[in-house]
Amino acid sequence: MGKVFICDHPLIQHKLAYIRDEKTITKDFRELVDEVATLMAYEITRDIPLTDAQVTTPVTTANCRMISGRMLGLIPILRAGLGMVDGILKLVPAAKVGHIGLYRDPETLQPVEYYVKLPTDVQERELIVIDPMLATGGSANAAIELLKRRGCSSMKLMCLIAAPEGIKAVQNAHPEIDIYVAAIDDFLNDHGYIVPGLGDAGDRLFGTK
Repeated sequence: MGKVFICDHPLIQHKLAYIRDEKTITKDFRELVDEVATLMAYEITRDIPLTDAQVTTPVTTANCRMISGRMLGLIPILRAGLGMVDGILKLVPAAKVGHIGLYRDPETLQPVEYYVKLPTDVQERELIVIDPMLATGGSANAAIELLKRRGCSSMKLMCLIAAPEGIKAVQNAHPEIDIYVAAIDDFLNDHGYIVPGLGDAGDRLFGTK
């Protein structure tokens, strides 16, 4: 069974409080999400394999450790997932970025696919699927299933906030997937929103409401 990791670093929790605040304006909201994504990237990349390397310093040679094995791929779920990509790229600028466009049908709450564009070598990469809100789990499950159908086998899920219902849904559908979150909230309301949550992440990132 995949594990759930709560990234509870004090800086993440401090910034998350401002992200939740309804008074936080779009500009600040966007910057805070970017900063939290960078901080969370430290945790989600903690187990990247290393290999021995020798480096010549100005004084002598040093035995060092460098990243080896598969390179990373970032797969934001449009549109809200875009808000976290640049923050991760600050740490791993060589990562390639694919995009999966999904929206949630307001009646059925089920994900509807409208756009997919992935790196040509996506099957060879360690993938981080990115969506700020893990609510019902529908979008995350659909994105992971889409990637599996295209031959991808190594994935993690990265979210700002998750509802227990969303975590359970992903674990039931994709039990091998590790989930990284900054917070697990209380429940979903009748409209499928996380409580207490932060509202609609896409609208708050792009100022569309």
